[in-house]
Amino acid sequence: MLNETTVTVQGWIGGPVSLRRAGNAPVASFRLAATPRRYHPATGEWSDDTTQWFTVNAWRALGEHCAHSLRRSDPVVVVGRLRASTWVNAAGVEVTSFEIDAQSVGHDLNRGTSLFTRAQRAAQGSETVRAEQQGPAGAVGADTAPGTGADSGDSRAA
Repeated sequence: MLNETTVTVQGWIGGPVSLRRAGNAPVASFRLAATPRRYHPATGEWSDDTTQWFTVNAWRALGEHCAHSLRRSDPVVVVGRLRASTWVNAAGVEVTSFEIDAQSVGHDLNRGTSLFTRAQRAAQGSETVRAEQQGPAGAVGADTAPGTGADSGDSRAA
């Protein structure tokens, strides 16, 4: 859609990732906390600014992958469409909340490592073949991941 605000937000998952169905589509939702850091050249110190909270909604396959891959306190990077909603709460105070309809979600590899498992599209009769390809760790190519082979070498170099 035209004129939508696309954002990239780096932050931490602030609670459990929930998976629900909206009609026939799965949707995962989670809260994302982003705390900007500011450098003060006069003092040479860094400080945390106010934490900004977003509700992230990931639809369909992305939602299912988020529900299976993400946990509370994981560092993530989210790209998506930003929506702001203003409403009046029970105390009569006007509140603005921000939601991101995610287009991409991934672990922030500046903060740690992650193991990627490629999702396979289910085809008729492919379940047996798929199970045979997975190997003991349940991931395609798990037996050739760097550091896991008999020689602990990088299998991509072979």
